Amino acid sequence: MAESSYATIANYPIAVIGSQYCTPNQVDVVISRKVKTLRYGEFIVSDMNGNFVFKVKGTSFGWHDKRVILDAADNPLITLKQKMLTEHSRWNAFKGESTDEKDFLFTIKTTSIFQWKTKLAVFLANNNSKEKNCDYLIKGNWSDRSCVIYAGDSSTIVAQMHKKITAKSLLIGKDNFMVTMYPNIDQAFIVSLIVMLDAINAVNDAAVIGAAAGLGVAIGAGF
Repeated sequence: MAESSYATIANYPIAVIGSQYCTPNQVDVVISRKVKTLRYGEFIVSDMNGNFVFKVKGTSFGWHDKRVILDAADNPLITLKQKMLTEHSRWNAFKGESTDEKDFLFTIKTTSIFQWKTKLAVFLANNNSKEKNCDYLIKGNWSDRSCVIYAGDSSTIVAQMHKKITAKSLLIGKDNFMVTMYPNIDQAFIVSLIVMLDAINAVNDAAVIGAAAGLGVAIGAGF
């Protein structure tokens, strides 16, 4: 089903960051985070031969979290910035190291305030639907690293991710998962969606842990 659905858009490149990141063949990459040594939000993206493709730097400034996606030569491609004080968890993407509105590329947000399963909507800069019709939709289970990225609210799959567990990754403390990107989709764009997906779920997980801790304190105090 995934292959037949994908065939409707596989004939031409879908470039969001740049056409140079679109290839006519399917691409698998491994996204790795060294749990013990890298700061949270930092990743290395490599191909199946172990060659670096992208890197992700995680930083924070003021009230905002920020991620910068670099190419293999450390050139900044995309800046991802958390949007604060919104009803839904939301991140915005900008060209290069900019956070100016003129360099805005797309936004990603949760589809509801409370979510038990992952469901995020992506709206590109040229989307004029007032966020009624998304350009991409991400659905799945983040805790299992099992998520699928669809073209709009359809069954057309453009990329999917799954957990990659090896004896080596367990030994050196790596959080590894694999992403399969189908032909002609912008690979830098897909990586940026995965990074924002990770960031949104990290915030949600922290909120759940905090709420549980507060409930435990209340119970212990006899409330």
